[in-house]
Amino acid sequence: MSKKPSKSNNSPALQLGRAVEWPDTPEKAKLDRVPNPQADTDYLVRFTAPEFTSLCPVTGQPDFAHLMIDYAPGQWLLESKSLKLYIASFRNHGAFHEDCTVMIGKRIAAEIKPKWLRIGGYWYPRGGIPIDVFWQTGRVPKGMWVPEQGVAPYRGRG
Repeated sequence: MSKKPSKSNNSPALQLGRAVEWPDTPEKAKLDRVPNPQADTDYLVRFTAPEFTSLCPVTGQPDFAHLMIDYAPGQWLLESKSLKLYIASFRNHGAFHEDCTVMIGKRIAAEIKPKWLRIGGYWYPRGGIPIDVFWQTGRVPKGMWVPEQGVAPYRGRG
């Protein structure tokens, strides 16, 4: 018996399992959440987006980053298709590296209210300088295993 996504997530309908239009701005993107069936257990979820792109707000040139998002779910899980659509909505969005990274972390935290979340934005160099940006909510839950993000300092990332 297949289990259909619950609509008890306070949203009209999930984007999962149906065709949806690509959002053209981060503000228009919808992040979906689904109930966490293991809400009584502390565990870590990791999303990796190694091909994140946005635009420089000054020059309009593309910027590229490897994003690592770790979170300890509370009552909600972040639905991955909606995350992919949200991440893609930055492709034509002009913002500095710091703004993009922190904006993504804050938006996810606001939508799913995790016990803890961190995001690492490992930006590829432009003008010879890579920029790495890190943001997190509070402290790691006691006893939680949080592996390193595993993205090496820039030496020709790949």
